[in-house]
Amino acid sequence: MQHNVPEYNSRVIGNRSLPPIVFLHGFLGSGKDWLPCATALATHFSCVLPDLPGHGLTATVPDGPDAFENTVADLAVMIEHLPFQQVHLVGYSMGGRLATALMLSRPELFKSTTIISSSPGLQDKTSRIKRAESDDRLAGRIRRDFTGFLSNWYRMALFAPLAAHPDFPAIFETRKKNNPALLSSSLHHLSTGRQPSYWEKLPQNRIPMMFCAGEKDTKYVEIGRQMVNLCPYSHLEIFPDCGHTLQLENRRLFLQRLLNFLNMQENHVS
Repeated sequence: MQHNVPEYNSRVIGNRSLPPIVFLHGFLGSGKDWLPCATALATHFSCVLPDLPGHGLTATVPDGPDAFENTVADLAVMIEHLPFQQVHLVGYSMGGRLATALMLSRPELFKSTTIISSSPGLQDKTSRIKRAESDDRLAGRIRRDFTGFLSNWYRMALFAPLAAHPDFPAIFETRKKNNPALLSSSLHHLSTGRQPSYWEKLPQNRIPMMFCAGEKDTKYVEIGRQMVNLCPYSHLEIFPDCGHTLQLENRRLFLQRLLNFLNMQENHVS
């Protein structure tokens, strides 16, 4: 079945003739979240920064029980239309879940995958049901009181290092510019509780994968350890004194490790 090119807002930073990196942002974010990283990498790579469904300027949100898989298919089509046979893929949190699914379902599209503070989903049905119900309650709060939701969201312990960061006030104001109705729909349809579990597919991986977790984000440090134990061609990078948003909290170290990883893959390919 033919899959049309999705109507995702996207921007490209850097020379389009250079090897491409596709960056997938997290919930509440947009492609603009990656601009500092993309600007730093633009002399070596072409950085593609899409706005995911319901975020930024992408007003479409897939619906139905297969919304997550349809989003993965949309992203694969978008990547297929880039002027390269393969790309590097970087995904944070929600974007990391999508990146994991892409890595395992369309491996021919990728040279490497970098997963940040994310997971391959929930392994048992009961946990998925509970998570979907929890996310639906949060989606309702977004519709009723978006600013109040944001304030409560960033009080969570995993965001404590981000909330203490000097850039946080500007980030918070940027988050407020999102469309609450679209975000609510995105949270409902792309919930961790409504996506398939990809844990059992990890041993099939054949793409170099780097999993990044902040030292203080102990939940995702443990998930990362479990993933790399199951996933061939993968390794874990722990970022000292960082939480869930390590790519912002210590951007210099993140870029250093990312560039080292990407250059290893480029040199291997060449």
